[in-house]
Amino acid sequence: MSDPTSVIDDLREESEELDRLVAGLGPARWALPTPAAGWTVAHQIAHLAWTDHSALLAVTDAGAFQAVVERALTAPHTFVDEGAEEYARSAPAELLARWREGRAALEKALREAPAGARFPWYGPPMSAASMATARLMETWAHGLDVADAIGVMRPPGDRLRHVAWLGVRTRDFAYGVHGLTPPADPFRVELVAPGGGIWAYGPEDAPQRVSGPALDFCLLVTQRAHRADLALTAEGPDADRWLDIAQAFAGPAGGGREPRESTR
Repeated sequence: MSDPTSVIDDLREESEELDRLVAGLGPARWALPTPAAGWTVAHQIAHLAWTDHSALLAVTDAGAFQAVVERALTAPHTFVDEGAEEYARSAPAELLARWREGRAALEKALREAPAGARFPWYGPPMSAASMATARLMETWAHGLDVADAIGVMRPPGDRLRHVAWLGVRTRDFAYGVHGLTPPADPFRVELVAPGGGIWAYGPEDAPQRVSGPALDFCLLVTQRAHRADLALTAEGPDADRWLDIAQAFAGPAGGGREPRESTR
């Protein structure tokens, strides 16, 4: 993914789709609770705005971003919530404008980034394409929480390929944040795309394998659903372990979601 143009284009479309969901909401609906404990619709958009700002610093001012990282290290388990809470105190119109301005500035910076450049992040350094992919993943995942809160169904589309790709690429990171040694060999991952095709990653003859719907895999790696509620199959003990700890987002190991009542 050396040319970031297509994923930056898809990030813009993903953001605009979520923007359309929240732009017409009244103040009471911005205050609706979402599936993330303690987070309202406003918190979800605030988090995206806050993280876009962090990403912009990473791309344009590595020194300022390093200062943010140092603050995060002092409170690794509350830093994200504190950022969302700070931004969510704004009036909805102000918060929406802040998110729009921030994501536009980040898009411009990513498009203008020198070829081959890598930028610091809370996890491993990222290229412009990887940074855009991470932002798309977060926008999609937090958009699901918003849609759930306001009672809207968002059908999956082809942009999910970026989330799936990131979920595969972050396998070793997921092991690391759980204090585990990643397996030495790559896995085979075969996912049924929303349009019916197959998205495949890794060697065809790999003994450790994961398969199932792409949507379910993306829900798993963003921790928007419990594994018990998803139609994913693991072959091999390492692949099975991965499905219990997978996360495509940076930061400490996430707690994930509880299984639905019907599966307990």
